[in-house]
Amino acid sequence: MDRPSSQPTLQTIAVVGLGTMGTGIAEVLARAGREVIGIDVSESAARRAAASLASATARSVTRERLTEQERAHVLARFRTFTDLGAAAEADLVIEVVPESYEVKQQVFRELDAIVRPDTILATGTNALSVTRLAAESQRPERVLGLHFFNPAPAMKLVEVVSCVLTAPTAVEAVTELARALGKEPVAVGDRPGFVADGLLFGYLNQAAAMYEAKYASREDIDAAMRLGCGLPMGPLALLDLIGVDTARTVLEAMYASSGDRLHAPAPILGQLAAAGLTGQKSGRGFYTYEAAGSSTVVRDLQTPLDGSLLGAGRPVSSVGVAGSGTMASGIAQVFAQAGYDVVLAARSQEKADAAKAAIGKSLGRAVSKGRLTQEAADRTLDRIAPAGSLDAFSEVDLAVEAVAEDLAVKQELFATLDKVCKPGAVLATTTSSLPVIAVARVTSRPQDVIGMHFFNPAPAMKLVEVVRTVLTADDVHATVREICVKVRKHPVDCGDRAGFIVNALLFPYLNNAIKMVEQHYAGIDEIDAAMKLGGGYPMGPFELLDVVGLDVSLAIEKVLHKEFRDPGLAPSPLLEHLVAAGCLGRKTGRGFREYARR
Repeated sequence: MDRPSSQPTLQTIAVVGLGTMGTGIAEVLARAGREVIGIDVSESAARRAAASLASATARSVTRERLTEQERAHVLARFRTFTDLGAAAEADLVIEVVPESYEVKQQVFRELDAIVRPDTILATGTNALSVTRLAAESQRPERVLGLHFFNPAPAMKLVEVVSCVLTAPTAVEAVTELARALGKEPVAVGDRPGFVADGLLFGYLNQAAAMYEAKYASREDIDAAMRLGCGLPMGPLALLDLIGVDTARTVLEAMYASSGDRLHAPAPILGQLAAAGLTGQKSGRGFYTYEAAGSSTVVRDLQTPLDGSLLGAGRPVSSVGVAGSGTMASGIAQVFAQAGYDVVLAARSQEKADAAKAAIGKSLGRAVSKGRLTQEAADRTLDRIAPAGSLDAFSEVDLAVEAVAEDLAVKQELFATLDKVCKPGAVLATTTSSLPVIAVARVTSRPQDVIGMHFFNPAPAMKLVEVVRTVLTADDVHATVREICVKVRKHPVDCGDRAGFIVNALLFPYLNNAIKMVEQHYAGIDEIDAAMKLGGGYPMGPFELLDVVGLDVSLAIEKVLHKEFRDPGLAPSPLLEHLVAAGCLGRKTGRGFREYARR
């Protein structure tokens, strides 16, 4: 069947701008059998692009993914030029020049005089207005955005950006092309950042502001988000990879559009960019690198000293865990597996026995999967003594509270711990959102109280946020950090404010995703796909919200909004409506999606 003439076949494609992204896009196209015209005003850039394709295809031959003959055909399909006139024969032109209206407008003006009337013009921008570029073109109906992600050969996501001027046939043609390239196209409207970067850059900006405020070190911020959320990179390392100057440009465009303070670039981004410290490409940004263009981090003045200077902690041989839920059981298992004697106290002996039985089942699953021997599981379970009262904590060296996330409940428990625990015992709360100082102040020894925020499931998750209050003693802080290492967890230090590191960065991102749906900008499936494919996230924001629980998410967002008083942190009305309707996520069978009831 013949193809309708209104939807052109995109066989010959010009890529204008042969930097890292342009070179990657050219490689994807050439490997997929397209004729590729690479154009760059710099002859050296054109040579580097050709050399890059030669190296990449040579590696593919070595790995037996291409034959030598196939490689020769790929290389033959890629031709480079320094004159924009070479685009005259192209069915599609993709510009990937610097993020500047002036530069892109100049390219589009010249292309208007060169290309055929039916040639589609695509901008690779992730920050500038596609509508504005289209409006200034002679044929705005064939202008759209085609946003690949870096590195283009590896990343599956392509955002296809249309505006009110774009013809549907042009959108259909590039969407079909993206699928033919083995990519996952997501249709989005024209606004700065689109979906993936629109959510990503707000989060990166907050991480930069958190570091600038000296709330946590760059290493701890990055480790917290990698280990706490399963992200492939920490936010500050990712800013260095993207380019601090590029990130600032994107955020400026986003702020100009949204007026949301969360998008107002953190001052440190401007300071680093002005100093030429733009990240990996310059050899220094938030981190210092071996050389310009290197990804190898080297020590600098901010690198933590090996062995730390925390001083000695207090001796700990026995641990008390208060609670009988999933988190309490998991934490008790962690300590017992590491060799500590554990007292697991609940509101009744029956509940404590049930919690120990749950730990037995967890250990049994580990044995069946070959992660633990039966002997090790038996020894772990033998170290746990269930108790029906906190009185059993009289001799523990560390007491860890893991009860309901309710300040009154926690305060009552800590008042009891104050009376029961011996002098010098460290008292820790696992709160994820409440002020640790409010718990510490109900005791007569606030210097012994600290936050120790484990992540669920505690046996599997490596991260522990260690939360000092203004009254926490140095040796208490040192004790908890030492214990985290002994139980094979990664401690990160943070101050006593709402959300600590992970939730303070994670939940505004989740809230912004909900706002995108509220504003009918994109659907939940498109947003989840964009963040998994474009950001490397293990779960999309709506998948994660349904797992965490919409009621839990709303409570945390309310705490963040109350603490920071930023209008941008106000919980989304859609989230509030779903919670009011009892749609709390997987646990109720319905949240943003519906689930089969168990």
